[in-house]
Amino acid sequence: MARDFWQDRSVFVTGATGALGSWLVPALLQRGARVTALVRGEHSSSYLSTALEGRTVFTVDGSLTDADLLGRAFAANHVETVFHLAAQTLAGPAKQDPVGTLEANVRGTWLLLEAARQTGVQAVVMASSDKAYGACERLPYREEYPLQGTFPYDVSKSCSDLIGTMYARTYGLPVAMARCANLFGGGDRNTSRLIPGAILATLQGERFVIRSDGKFVRDFLYMEDAVCAFLLLAEALSGSLELRGEAFNFGLGQRRTTLEIVHTITTMMGRADLLPDVQNIASNEIREQYLDTSKAHAQLLWSPRFSLEQGLERTIEWYKTHV
Repeated sequence: MARDFWQDRSVFVTGATGALGSWLVPALLQRGARVTALVRGEHSSSYLSTALEGRTVFTVDGSLTDADLLGRAFAANHVETVFHLAAQTLAGPAKQDPVGTLEANVRGTWLLLEAARQTGVQAVVMASSDKAYGACERLPYREEYPLQGTFPYDVSKSCSDLIGTMYARTYGLPVAMARCANLFGGGDRNTSRLIPGAILATLQGERFVIRSDGKFVRDFLYMEDAVCAFLLLAEALSGSLELRGEAFNFGLGQRRTTLEIVHTITTMMGRADLLPDVQNIASNEIREQYLDTSKAHAQLLWSPRFSLEQGLERTIEWYKTHV
């Protein structure tokens, strides 16, 4: 990664106070970037507020669906690179509120890309997901597979990626999609997610509740590896017309069941006696998902530095220290 690339570069980040944004923004600041973050309301409780270490982030308070606000922010800050991380990211709330999810994840995406097109942004990296592929009989997922989401969150990511491809192919907008496995790391306070939920339950001496039968298969990626992936993709996109409209998978490429993840966490924390409470009530979720990352290896020279266990060790330590 070329640190000089980011020196004095104007970068705009949506979702800056979210789980990934709270890791990406400090990494950009360490590399000398000038960061402007789109935020909504109070964010002093986010991990980002503790990770800045006195460094300055300019903020724009408003909604991703405010087209005029986005256009003004891009123009006023002479934005060169955009990281679009903001989204409604949880499958459960998405199912309960499909309209709000589509409003944020789909309409918010096309408004942001249109603002980028109108103001001449040099690179847009969109945070996508393995969920964009939907359910597929062929595994692991490869980037050329069709996008066929079925459930509200999955559909929103399929649509967002197709919109990104449209802007790249039709208008030449330098946009690329980062399709990540399930991200984890310190600072994620959403306990409905598997890894932070299991860690916090174990810290409290409680059995972690698994809504499924525990045999759903997922792929994972530690936050620091995801940050490196996003930075590499933005750098490559800025220098190569051929990457416009391309998607890249980022993950460990491993098959781990929910039960295996929980057992690993409780064992690492010395509480293997805390067997999970398997309720088997989950519905409308894809049973098995994991990624082929060979394209990112070949074209971006990216590979994860942290194994699942190494990432979990660092994540557990963060929660022990901060919670």
